[in-house]
Amino acid sequence: MAELQTHGAHAVPMNLLEAVNRALTRAMAEDDSVVLLGEDIGTNGGVFRATEGLKQQFGCRRVMDTPLAENLIAGLAVGMASQGLKPVAEIQFMGFIYAALEQILSHAARLRNRTRGRLSCPLVIRAPYGGGIHAPEHHSESTEALFAHIPGLRVVMPSSPSRAHGLLLAAIQCPDPVIFLEPKRLYRLKRLPVVADGDPLPLDTCFTLRTGDDLTLISWGAAIHETLGAADQLAAEGINAEVIDVACLNPLDRDTLVASVSRTGRAVIVHEAPGHGGMGAEIAATLANQALLHLRSPVERVTGYDCPMPYFQLEQHYLPDEERIVAAAKRTLAY
Repeated sequence: MAELQTHGAHAVPMNLLEAVNRALTRAMAEDDSVVLLGEDIGTNGGVFRATEGLKQQFGCRRVMDTPLAENLIAGLAVGMASQGLKPVAEIQFMGFIYAALEQILSHAARLRNRTRGRLSCPLVIRAPYGGGIHAPEHHSESTEALFAHIPGLRVVMPSSPSRAHGLLLAAIQCPDPVIFLEPKRLYRLKRLPVVADGDPLPLDTCFTLRTGDDLTLISWGAAIHETLGAADQLAAEGINAEVIDVACLNPLDRDTLVASVSRTGRAVIVHEAPGHGGMGAEIAATLANQALLHLRSPVERVTGYDCPMPYFQLEQHYLPDEERIVAAAKRTLAY
């Protein structure tokens, strides 16, 4: 388990987008083998401006604009990674990543195993994910469970500027491929302190954002925002909820989750993706297997619905909100 990063003397207020940019800048300054590639990331700084200014600072040999071809981007990144570089590839939206699945699932994830450790694949694929910005179809996907199912892939979903900064630094240093999914509705939501010269945050671990004894709220990515809001509402009624940010979905830090729920006896899992086959089901199965005798009520899930993300008029209805989370929490407390 990792606690929330302590803000130091050198903490600087940043939004999540600025934190990503700062992490990329630092990684490139410290390691010449780090290179960036993607559609419009150079001259334009990316569709969300996450790479703004980096081509001017590091040159076009290290910040490369590519054609609109996700399969090419992923394949090129795998080749670079196998030959000693540390590519960070950007896919403009998660909904466009499926053209790259052949390269990611069949090659990046298997390279270490296929070569019996002779080669590794130290690449990061960044992609904005999820709804909340009134984008058109294919721009609001949240299909992290698809990637978390694949052995050999790390799947990381930060939920704050400090965790985006620290986890991206760690992902770039990781010898294995990392799918780094950025919650775009949190990109500019708020500025929070980030220790820009601090150590990378650990991968493969959960972060306990607040402690409590009555129940455990488990979430990741953008949904952490509503989960913390629900915890505040519950606290106003005298209910103390522990909030855990999973952060890394594969490998999953089961020990932290089981320890928390074994103590509180109740769990509500919150995620934006559809409920069927989602990561919430995997976590619920883990709790049933390893914490069953400590559970005082059934595990609840609050998720997106089992349908495509709707257009903007219904988007907010689709996303889990504080009211749904609070209601689920109270159902667990009724037992």
